[in-house]
Amino acid sequence: MKTPSESKQIRVLIADDHAMVLEMFKQFLSSLPDFEAQTAPDLDTALEKLDAEGPFDLVLVDLDMPGMNGVGGLSKAIERNGGNPVGILTSDPSAHVVSESLSLGGAGIILKTESLKNLTNEIRFMANGGRYVPVELINRPRAKARDSSGNSSLSEREMTVLALLAQGQPNREIGAELGLAEATVKMHVKSICAKLGASNRTQAVIVARDIGIF
Repeated sequence: MKTPSESKQIRVLIADDHAMVLEMFKQFLSSLPDFEAQTAPDLDTALEKLDAEGPFDLVLVDLDMPGMNGVGGLSKAIERNGGNPVGILTSDPSAHVVSESLSLGGAGIILKTESLKNLTNEIRFMANGGRYVPVELINRPRAKARDSSGNSSLSEREMTVLALLAQGQPNREIGAELGLAEATVKMHVKSICAKLGASNRTQAVIVARDIGIF
């Protein structure tokens, strides 16, 4: 027998000015038993829906649709969604967009190029309070991954671990995904913190964003 929390549907509002994108997302999510999807063609309509039917468990707003003005529209949606998560839906965001959207309190980034089979996990993660950034977005600017004293940049492995830290994954899950022992992951996290001048994993992610790693 399901508990009330297990049977509760995840209410998602998706705002995008491309009708085909909206139809694809709504059709896919509505076919799943634990999702209820609604759509809006622009930011103003999304805000009206939030006022009339919100808050939603997760709101996804297209970065380039009418009314957004960059990430400015994200702030408006966050204000109107009653403290529930709001994320960006886009194709190829710059490092600045990723950093700014997170600093504004956004729940993260979902790429339109992502496969649908991964979409539900990303939405569940964000709806439950996680902050999601695709690994490929974090791994782009490796050349900037230096600490304030100019020491050597983070290694390829450390950048990958940092990307997974930014997704909120614990050491055990990171180890399982990368095929590493948990002790090895802890060693990488310690090295990352040292190079970024951070005292813990959370601060390491914040510092990484502040210095433009992602």
